[in-house]
Amino acid sequence: MKSLSITGLVLLALSALLFYLTTDFTVEKVTLSHIMGVMAGIGIGLIIGGMVGYMSKGSAIKADQKKREFKQLQKDKAELEKQASEIAKREAELQNQNQNKNPQSY
Repeated sequence: MKSLSITGLVLLALSALLFYLTTDFTVEKVTLSHIMGVMAGIGIGLIIGGMVGYMSKGSAIKADQKKREFKQLQKDKAELEKQASEIAKREAELQNQNQNKNPQSY
């Protein structure tokens, strides 16, 4: 975005210089070709702005989707860890019950 702004400022300065060289900033010397040039510049700016906006929106959507997927994976991981700890507790309880039922004598 920063480079796009710098490019826009350079083109604006160039267009002001060319306008000054061709008309000396007097209204009487402005012709139809100058108006057509301004309209063409606006059109090109809108086209470039639309393409950059579309690309940045696509990048933002992809980044948001990755962020949501990462959060979902974190939730899934926490749930799996919780289930694993519950299973480990059950196994420990079963082992304790089995040891209580079958005490080993030395």
